[in-house]
Amino acid sequence: MLRVNVVLIVLVLASALGVVASQHQARKLFVELEREQTRMHALEVEWGQFQLEQGTWSGHVRIEKLAREQLKMQPPAGEQVIALDAPEAAR
Repeated sequence: MLRVNVVLIVLVLASALGVVASQHQARKLFVELEREQTRMHALEVEWGQFQLEQGTWSGHVRIEKLAREQLKMQPPAGEQVIALDAPEAAR
């Protein structure tokens, strides 16, 4: 009878240690999951910003290409650029 009790106690302790270890592993995995979801959200935001930037740049490039090819426009040379100060009333 004593031998059976000892075996049962050992099995209960082993089972308890297994439960503790599995709960610890589950908590570690949950923390890692939360970290990766936060990273995923940040990458989605960055991707959206890159798409907006690409759309902005592609629009400027397209307009410049049309101006050069269809309208035969060229940027002014350095000596052709005149900088003006705004009048005090307009500031």
